[in-house]
Amino acid sequence: MSGVTEIFGFVLNSVLFGVGLAMDAFSVSVANALSDPGMRHARRLRIAGCFALFQISMPLIGWFCVRQLAERFHSFEKLTPWIALGLLLYIGVGMIVDAVRGGEKKEEELGRGTLLLQGVATSIDALSVGFTIEHYPFSAALAEALIIGAVTFVICLFGLFLGRRAGEKLAGIAPAVGGIILVGIGIEIFITGVF
Repeated sequence: MSGVTEIFGFVLNSVLFGVGLAMDAFSVSVANALSDPGMRHARRLRIAGCFALFQISMPLIGWFCVRQLAERFHSFEKLTPWIALGLLLYIGVGMIVDAVRGGEKKEEELGRGTLLLQGVATSIDALSVGFTIEHYPFSAALAEALIIGAVTFVICLFGLFLGRRAGEKLAGIAPAVGGIILVGIGIEIFITGVF
């Protein structure tokens, strides 16, 4: 019975980690869908999948770094809020400037490069999960990372759905709202990480 309880506790802990870590990716998903209310379903799956892959990768990278490169990783951890702030400011301000200039938001604008930057910015805090799971064997660390990724995928799909609905109603100002959300997320990650 204790084995079942341990497994349940592990899965519940992983799901809760996933929910907490996915909130930034959720908000960015809403912003992306606000900017492109006509986004196709396959594109929404790619966006959610990208965020999920980063949320899987970052805890594993953190786990590896703590086990292998602990001293260097601890000094890098202080830079993560700055990196997230810089990436999200760059993307968000660009969206706001494009909206103010009256440029049409093209589907291609959320290209692979931008999506990868968003993935890094929204998942970089997941590196610190490696600290909490560093005593796990690799199989348990991988299982936790996969659960976190699955939770992120579902939450991002929901964010894309909400953003699409809101984007249809907000029409002309949706890209600027999306950019403001990204800037706000960057500031929130920075304040939380630094203070």
